[in-house]
Parts: sequence; structure tokens; C-alpha cells
Amino acid sequence: MNWSALESLLSGVNKYSTVFGRVWLSMVFVFRVMVFVVAAQRVWGDENKDFVCNTRQPGCTNVCYDSIFPISHIRLWALQLIFVTCPSLMVMAHVKYREGKDSKYASQHQGSRLYANPGKKRGGLWWTYLVSLIFKAVVDAAFLYILYYIYHGYDMPRLSKCALEPCPNTVDCYISRPTEKKIFTIFMVVSSAICIFMCILEMFYLLGKRLQKVLKERSLYIRVDPTIGSQQNISRQKKAEEISSLYEATEQNVPLRNESSLYI
Repeated sequence: MNWSALESLLSGVNKYSTVFGRVWLSMVFVFRVMVFVVAAQRVWGDENKDFVCNTRQPGCTNVCYDSIFPISHIRLWALQLIFVTCPSLMVMAHVKYREGKDSKYASQHQGSRLYANPGKKRGGLWWTYLVSLIFKAVVDAAFLYILYYIYHGYDMPRLSKCALEPCPNTVDCYISRPTEKKIFTIFMVVSSAICIFMCILEMFYLLGKRLQKVLKERSLYIRVDPTIGSQQNISRQKKAEEISSLYEATEQNVPLRNESSLYI
């Protein structure tokens, strides 16, 4: 798998990301992709060859290995990294779509622009970015749960017992370099948890900025039209005077010309 091509493709996401997004991208490539490519693949490279069971029954070792390792950690982490980086490509595609739309609009309207900055997170791009954050956090959390569910935790036992057919009885199976594999497993799990935390922080940051913008626009609207409050007070006072006058007319047995005004 060519991870350098993926890194060069996603390097352009930095200029469209927030500070938290840049930290998240650095975490993914420095602490996950680099560790995965440089060290983790070599650590798990001998898991099948050096998996030993104390039996010579044909097929027993293969069955026990498949039972203990239903899916390799390496392949599971590769799928996780692919799925977790896809939303960033979606954001880039949305920005490229905006840029193409803006250039087409500029060519048809004598240089006038449709977007002042196509990469600014407003409108549909804001929602695309927010959905990408939710998707990344959910994918990382889902893979952490899958890893925990398949291997019954994040531990790597030195000894595993197997009693599946065609094994003649319960046999003992030994995993090669379990301590080293356990360290890398915990490292990848902690890195994924930190990336989830960064996604959550970025979501709160985006929502906070959006709320601040809405409140600012509302305060500007109130400042532009300061007579709204006085107009409401005047209308309320007029309605109160009309109701009081109608009530006095009713007490004096004066015929009312417009009874529907009582329900104003």
C-alpha cells in the first residue's frame, strides 16, 4: 500500500482545516501511519510462521491460529486508516467543486466571483466538514470496539489454549513476541483515542464559532433597528386601552359596534 501517495493527497487538507484539524492530521500520519509502516508491519510479519502449538496433528495449528487471530491487527489497522482518512478527501472534493463553480461563474460574469473564499467553511462546506468530523470519530470508535470484541481486550497473551477439531485434545499455542505486540497494540489504541478526542474538540469549536456568529448577527440586527421594542410597547398599550374602553362601555350598557375587537 502506497501510504506516501495518500499523505501527499491529504497534505492539501491542512489549508482548509482548523487548528484542531491540523493537529489531528499530524497525529494520524506521525503516530499512526508512520508507526504502522515503519514498525508495526515488521512486528506482525512473523505471526503466522512463528505461531506454535504443542501438537503435530495436521491442520490443528492452522485452525487454532484462525481462532485466535480471526483478522490480523495489521489488516484491521489498515482498514481503519483508510476509512478514517476518507472524510478528509470528501472535504477536499467539496472545496474543488466550489472552486470549479466559482471559476465558471467568473468566466460568465466578467470576473465577478461567486465565493470570496471557496475554502471558507460556510454553508454546505460547514456541514460537510462537521459530518466528516462525526464520521471520523465514529469510525475510530467502531474499530476500537471491533478490536476489543474480537480479541477480548487489548492484551496479547503468551499462551492460548485451543480445543477445536482436528486437534486431538486441548493444546497449548504460543504467540511470537507477545510483549512487543502488546505494546504496539496499546500505542495504536491510545493514538486512536486521542484522535477521537481531537475530533470532538473540533466539533465543539465549530459549533461554538457558529453560535458566536449567530449571536453577533442577532445583536447587530437589534442595534440597526432600535425602535422594535418601542413599537411593541406602543401596540401593547393601544390594545390595553381598547380593551379597557370596551370593558367600561359594557358596564354602562353602551352598544358595541365592533365586538370582534375584544379578541385582539
